Amino acid sequence: MQVAEREAPIPGVRIAAKEHDVAASPGIARSSNFDRLFSPRGIALVGASAASAGVSGQPLRYLTEFGYPGRVYPVNPKYPEMKGLPCYPDVASVPDPCDLALIMVGARHVPGVIDQCGARGIPFAIVLSAGFQEIGEAGAPNQQALETAIARNDVRIVGPNCIGLLNLNEHMHAGFGGAMSNPNLRPGRLAMVTQSGGYGMGMVTAADQQGVGFSYVVSTGNETDITATEFIRYLLEREDTDAVVAYLEGSTDGRGLLEIGRRALELEKPVLMWKVGNSRSGRRAATSHTGRLTAGPELFRRALDQGGYIEIGDTDDVVDLAQFLRYRKRAKGDRVVILTLSGGAGVLIADLCEQHGLEVPDTSAETLAKLKPISPELGSLGNPVDLTPQGYGDNFASYNRVIETVLAAPEFDQAIVRSAPGPIAAVWADGFIEVANRSDKPVLLQWGSGSEGNPAAIAKVEASGIPSFLSPRRSLNALGAMHRFRMKAQRFRDRAGERSGRPVARQQLDLGASGGALGEHASKMVLARYGIPAVAERLIAEHEIDSVRADSLAFPLAVKIESPDVAHKTEAGAIRLNITDLAGFRLAAREVIAAARAYRPHARIHGVLAQQMATGTEVIVGAVDDPYFGPTVMFGLGGILTEILHDVTHRFAPFDLAAAHDMLAEIKGAALLRGYRGSAPLDVDALADALVRVSLLISDHSERIKEIDINPLFVRAAGHGVAAADALIVLHEIERT
Repeated sequence: MQVAEREAPIPGVRIAAKEHDVAASPGIARSSNFDRLFSPRGIALVGASAASAGVSGQPLRYLTEFGYPGRVYPVNPKYPEMKGLPCYPDVASVPDPCDLALIMVGARHVPGVIDQCGARGIPFAIVLSAGFQEIGEAGAPNQQALETAIARNDVRIVGPNCIGLLNLNEHMHAGFGGAMSNPNLRPGRLAMVTQSGGYGMGMVTAADQQGVGFSYVVSTGNETDITATEFIRYLLEREDTDAVVAYLEGSTDGRGLLEIGRRALELEKPVLMWKVGNSRSGRRAATSHTGRLTAGPELFRRALDQGGYIEIGDTDDVVDLAQFLRYRKRAKGDRVVILTLSGGAGVLIADLCEQHGLEVPDTSAETLAKLKPISPELGSLGNPVDLTPQGYGDNFASYNRVIETVLAAPEFDQAIVRSAPGPIAAVWADGFIEVANRSDKPVLLQWGSGSEGNPAAIAKVEASGIPSFLSPRRSLNALGAMHRFRMKAQRFRDRAGERSGRPVARQQLDLGASGGALGEHASKMVLARYGIPAVAERLIAEHEIDSVRADSLAFPLAVKIESPDVAHKTEAGAIRLNITDLAGFRLAAREVIAAARAYRPHARIHGVLAQQMATGTEVIVGAVDDPYFGPTVMFGLGGILTEILHDVTHRFAPFDLAAAHDMLAEIKGAALLRGYRGSAPLDVDALADALVRVSLLISDHSERIKEIDINPLFVRAAGHGVAAADALIVLHEIERT
């Protein structure tokens, strides 16, 4: 075995193999219990070096000097000892206990080391080495050999091409570079999973400088074996972690992200998601950077919105949210009282509250009566409560009495307090902390102008655990994000026992043995199996056109081609509307068939549809088996509102009626469904039911159904239901063996 020469990983660069690319050999179960990875009793440093400045030397120094309590085993056949420790010639010689191997050898030697770990019974390995698929064609042989070695061994692998792992609760710095080199990093209750090792370690350093610590940090590298979603799922379940920070460039496991989002809501532990690669150029850069295609930003954001995620975009967001995560008081509602010594600051804070969905209610008459005797004469006692600079008097005793009074008022759930400006805040801080701690309601402090020059007062408040901020905007961004997360979690819990059952059992469908599109009539027959109604219509074969009777048709009607090869009838000119008599029908039928054949000369023509002209409000309902997130349903108003304004919303299938009604409320044109300016309200209950049924159809049969398009679906007045006027189902192509 050779020690890695300057084959250092490239921070953040990775090519992620899909999970099925690394399949264990028969009888090997891939463990998802990472306890011994994050808290190993002993670590073998394979390819260790006594040159402490290098990549292969840093881990030995950090693990022996920073307080890691486990055993450390340097492995390098060139040396009998290293830094006073026995140095072993190979992995087989390493004594017990050993739960983790840190691999720092040349890429071509890594598969052999993994074989040694498997034979030795070491369950985990972190591969710091680079030179695999991330370097392109030159690394392909190494990548293939690595995947083969992983598949034949019961060893879970982090990386390759990563910078390692931190467990700050146990002073375990198992990696190199950046924050790894700081022995004084404070431990905390945030965990981090990062696809960019360099940027992730930069976040650790920046957060530490602002008083925020982490419990565990893992750089995932190429994710050839263990993925970011596996790590997020594991860390979310740990009792010593309040939240997980995730820095992702992309993921092949959209369904895993959905599952994590649901679990985060159940636990009321947020995942702070920093997703990069959202712009077109960013996605292009992420693809070239990671070799991983990314889901479109719209669906990714929808996954965050529906799950227990808080979207972040800066290290400051992590620092700010950490204050609320460690603050144990919880508001029972969204009613905020604002207290200030400056009217302008109060107006700004009130605006920010409403932008974040927080209510700023009026002060009640009962509370006003209690405030007047203890407030300055010029103060304004509505909400915001503004005591003006007169509140500076008597060492702010009156200000603190006012704070205590409003915290006791039943019309408020939480308080935002603006401090006195500058150095005089130190006089006020002790009394404020005492008042805030006596209340069971949460209090947020915003420091007045110039308070940054008063570190003693800031330190006192930080030590008390009360969230405090120099920036009103940052404080409300964090408060609003936590409020929305907790409201999502509350709704999720409330609905857990109320989720409605399926309105229709799973149906057995004969979808044939080929892919491609079904015709409109065939598509509607599939919809009908799931109870989704369609406009009345009749399929008439080409040879029946001249023999059809007028009394068998419901005029006025639309005449449309029925062909699986002509999906866009308008574009093909294969549709005629408002046909009022039999002669008109026969002419229209011949015209649409001729148009279809001109448009697609080899199209399969199954006849024409004679469809009753429909009335109602047009909406569009679609579904797709998304390659990342799986079955997904889309809803929007029809016509130009969908095409020009893109007024649509999405849900991941299957879902229940409550979620369907949420979809209806989310679009910008929701007022049109409820009845607007004298128009009758539409049958939103029937529409929600149809959305649920589409979600069941796509989720029950996603292995065959690729897309569903109902456009338009006509929604009639309340009590009169919905009906599909056009429909298209596209099937997955079946791979031939």
